[in-house]
Amino acid sequence: MPESITASALGVDLSPRLQQNTTIVGSPAAAAETIIASITLTGDPAVIQGIRVVASAAWTVGTSGTTSTLRIRQTDTSGTILASTGAVTTAAASLRFHDLYGFDTAPVLPGQIYVATLQVANGAAESTVSGVFIGVTII
Repeated sequence: MPESITASALGVDLSPRLQQNTTIVGSPAAAAETIIASITLTGDPAVIQGIRVVASAAWTVGTSGTTSTLRIRQTDTSGTILASTGAVTTAAASLRFHDLYGFDTAPVLPGQIYVATLQVANGAAESTVSGVFIGVTII
């Protein structure tokens, strides 16, 4: 039998542990991996297990695009990859949407940066990002 609830989180401020951003940073030009969303963590809450990072993106594939790869990385386009969709088959001018989940067991707080990146292979023209979300849960 499960344990009964003996305490409530009512009135507890969890905002330092739940952070998010929906600002589009950029759209990939041709076939370059490009940062499309970014979040810099504020505060210095204790990290017990790690940080769950979630990213979602919607984009229209540019001219000649054949595959798209969405990634969550630490810091920038050369940072450690926390999650990747792998190369997903796409077609030029198609609207795509993906969610991605990663977990960082070694974050550096305060100020850890996470980015969502998008790369469209064989893209001859810019793909257009129309919506993004990047969020974290500090556990």
